[in-house]
Order: sequence, then C-alpha cells, then structure tokens
Amino acid sequence: MEVVRAVCIDDLDDLLRLVQSATRGLTSLQLNREQLLDRIEQSVFAFSRTGVARRAEPYVLVMLDRVGGEIVGTSTIYARTGGHQPLYAYQLTATDHHSESLGVDHHRESLTLFRAHDGPTEIGSLFLRGKYRGGGRGRWLSLARFMIVAMKPHRFAETVIAEMRGRAEPDGRVPFWDAVAGRFIPVDFAVADAMSTLSKDFIEDMMPQHPIYLDLLPDAIRQGIGQVHTETLPAIAMLRKEGFRATDLIDIFDAGPVIECPRDQVGAVQRCRSVSVAKIAESIDDSGQAMVVATDTNGFTSVMATVVLDGDQVQLSAADADVLGVDVGSDCWVMLPRPNAE
Repeated sequence: MEVVRAVCIDDLDDLLRLVQSATRGLTSLQLNREQLLDRIEQSVFAFSRTGVARRAEPYVLVMLDRVGGEIVGTSTIYARTGGHQPLYAYQLTATDHHSESLGVDHHRESLTLFRAHDGPTEIGSLFLRGKYRGGGRGRWLSLARFMIVAMKPHRFAETVIAEMRGRAEPDGRVPFWDAVAGRFIPVDFAVADAMSTLSKDFIEDMMPQHPIYLDLLPDAIRQGIGQVHTETLPAIAMLRKEGFRATDLIDIFDAGPVIECPRDQVGAVQRCRSVSVAKIAESIDDSGQAMVVATDTNGFTSVMATVVLDGDQVQLSAADADVLGVDVGSDCWVMLPRPNAE
C-alpha cells in the first residue's frame, strides 16, 4: 500500500536518491542537492500559506510505500510558468507563398522562439520507480496534482499545460537536439538539460532569434517534431483522455509536444468532489468502489481506497482514515481515478 502526500524537508535525502535514478531527458528532475532543497522549501511554503494570490511556486508530491516508508515516486504541479525567467518553447507556424512568374505555390512551416513571462500552470516532474509501475500508481501520482487544483483553484492559472518528453534514440541521443538546438548551443544535451533547471539565460544568449525553416531539416527530424518518447506514450494517452489537446508549441531541446487544457475542463478536476466522513469502519464491504481520497492534512495527503459513497458523505476504513488524519465529520475530497467512459 502507498500514500501520496506533500513533500516535507525530511524527505530530502530519500527524494534525492529517487531523482538521481531518473533517466536523462526528464529535465525538471536533473537537480543537485541544493536545487532540490530549494524546490522542497518552496513547496512546503506553497502548501502552508493561506493567501489567495497565485505565485510561480511548485507543489511537490511524493509517493511513499506505507510499509517501508521509502519514497518511490514524485510529481509536481507548477502554479505558474514564466516570471523573471520565461517559459521557452518553439512555436510552429505555417505560411503559404505564391509566385506568379514561376506559377508555383509553396506551403512553408517554421519554428519561432516563443516566450511566456506570465504563463499557464504546468504539470511535470513525474517519476516512479520501475517496480512500482502498474496497478494504477502512476495514474494516481499524476492525477493527485489535479486534486490540489480542485481544492485550491484560485492558486492556479486558467490553462494547464504539460511539456511531454520528445523522441530519443536507445543510446540516449536526441535527434532534434543534434540537428537544431545543439548546433547553436555547443554542449551535450545532458549538460543543457540540467542547466535549464537552474538558469535559462543561456537560451536567450545562444538560440537564434530568427525562424528555423523545416524545409532545411532532414526528413527524419521533421517527422519527429511533436512526437513523444516511447516511455511517454502512456502518459500522453492518459492526459488526452482527461481533456488535454495539442498546441502549436514544442520543446526547444527535444521537440516534444506541449499539450494543454482549460483548468476547469480537466476531467480529473471535474471528477473531484468535496464530501464529509459519515462513518469509519474496520473494513469496507463489497458495495465500495475504488477512489482517490485526499485531505489537506499536512498540506496534502491522499490514499487510493475502497470507500462507500452516498451523496456528499463517505464511509472509510479505519486504516485509511488514520493515514488521512480524519474522523467522523471531517471534510475530504474524492475522485474517481478514471473517466466514466473508460
């Protein structure tokens, strides 16, 4: 059994071991100890503050094995992208051209550097240890972020985006980096990938300010633009079922797609309900259903539990109520882990 909760300062060493095991290409997890501590401290403050203002702050979640207490996964939702250091992406634009003298038409596509200083909310930084993948844990770790949105909608922007990991070769090479960005930033992909979590100044300093025309790129590179890494296919499929759709933006390093959904139209947000604990029993009978249950205990705590839901009241097992820190009469939130159509 597992629990997903808000990160705390004491998680630093265990979480550092987890993120160090993440593969390169997961840009937002390429952090050293000091950088990770800074993110944890920002998250602790974000969960604890009571003001309504929206800030560019991360809400970091960790998944723990309830038996051993080991951190086995993490995910984050960033309340706002941009700020002093903008959100960078390539915007795919298309134009049509005609020559009367030659009697020809040409459809032209190009990539233009895009910046957003007061950008949308972003979900990211999801990683789960291999042996814990399956059984709905990855879905739970991902969708728990939307329970935070449902509980604190005023903290988040009207649009939510996700930058999906782009294509890479089995040996770790990133074709788009080698063909485009790496031509202007003469370092290894992993170096730029890690540096972008600390500072994005080098992007403004080094990337060309003029459009890059797709006609000048090899066919294989063009065909990979907007496509995802094989390991990312389940994640993008899940988010599409939650209402996310393609945009005209791609990642400037690996050409992975940027997808988006209006905050209040995200399926998981719409499935969240505020309920009251009506009864706590030693166990839940066969009439129960599997749901994600969350409270604001210690910032955020959630379990995947079998519950009995009756209108705006819920019946929990004693074990789950103990983890959630609730008693009869307490308020909590419930969410079906899958869209009703699935």
